[in-house]
Amino acid sequence: MNAYGGEAYLDIRTLFEKRGLDLTRFDNLLMEKKAVGMPWEDAITNGVNAAKALVDALTPEEQARIELVIASTESGVDFGKAISTYIHDHLGLHRRCRVFEVKQACYGGTAALQMALGFVASGVSPGAKALVIATDEARNGSRNTYHEPSQGTGAVALLVGSEPKVLSMDLGANGYYSYEVMDTCRPQVGIEAGDPDVSLLAYLDCLQNSFKGYAERVEGADFRTSFDYLAFHTPFAGMVKGAHRKMMRAFGGPGMGAAQIEEDFQRRIVPATRYCTQVGNIYSATVFLALCGLIDNANAQDFHRVGLFSYGSGCSSEFYSGTFDRNSQRVQARFDIGGHLARRHSLSMDEYERILDRSMEIGFGTKDAEVQVGDLSNLYARQFEGRKRLRLVRVKGFHREYAWT
Repeated sequence: MNAYGGEAYLDIRTLFEKRGLDLTRFDNLLMEKKAVGMPWEDAITNGVNAAKALVDALTPEEQARIELVIASTESGVDFGKAISTYIHDHLGLHRRCRVFEVKQACYGGTAALQMALGFVASGVSPGAKALVIATDEARNGSRNTYHEPSQGTGAVALLVGSEPKVLSMDLGANGYYSYEVMDTCRPQVGIEAGDPDVSLLAYLDCLQNSFKGYAERVEGADFRTSFDYLAFHTPFAGMVKGAHRKMMRAFGGPGMGAAQIEEDFQRRIVPATRYCTQVGNIYSATVFLALCGLIDNANAQDFHRVGLFSYGSGCSSEFYSGTFDRNSQRVQARFDIGGHLARRHSLSMDEYERILDRSMEIGFGTKDAEVQVGDLSNLYARQFEGRKRLRLVRVKGFHREYAWT
């Protein structure tokens, strides 16, 4: 796995203070920073910038065995053309490949992963690999709201094969739970709408019921003892803390007190929140960002089972699991995700406002446009120039054209 969390971030407390938001709500978020996308970035550049290191680490023969590329996003750029076509092209992958895009809010990444797992596990093409890219972005649609602090931008790419080095999936160990609810949606380009209270209740409902489905399939499954760690979809870490508390009270056994719940949260979940608190909600990629943070920050030994929960508004959810060990950390260390996040540029509020003002210049449906660096030239020179990041250059006849910095 590799994650891309943008090249700039905004401090969340600064945002609260400048927006005049209620600081009593700040501590409940458990958020520190939010990744901010540049005018020359989109879901395609985020996805390619996350996946490039995975592809570059393969031999030409191994690259040729990538036979499936699935992108998951709710930040698409065309009603018909999948963003995976652009991603496949700019990664230089073989043309004997299936490429397509899936959408189901924040659950889309897990949907893509399960498709990839089914393809690889079927053995219909022995030795084949699948590339899953969960990529999303938030623009300025929630400016001056309580949604704004948690919204991020970025992507996570996962290479799926029959000889896993990072996470071995428990095939068939899945519980899913879905129904129609209008908790959050994107009814217009750049606009997010919905009811946050309904969304929270749907998240909690789906977590409980998808785990019940998991337990029905997996004999002896116990929420408290079966999983050494837990990685949940993390719109903001405070939401995960509340969900964990509810699950421990429901499934943790008799006499579950506040001190025991807090100890369990710190031990089993906090490692998976490390990167999410630095990036924010990146929608379909967020559960995988939690997994990246967990594997990099866990006290890894010879064997650990992690329980994963994915939720997407609307809604669809799944509880599933896999195992990792200390070698998983060694494999992941080459990507230095924590180092990448630490090297991002800290935005002033003035820079952030200017980026938001420009963020819709090249939006959905743009026919012709040149992407200008303009008044962000200093930031571009510091964070992008010469660093081999894919950037959007122009749109010509609706076709997006990209180049490497």
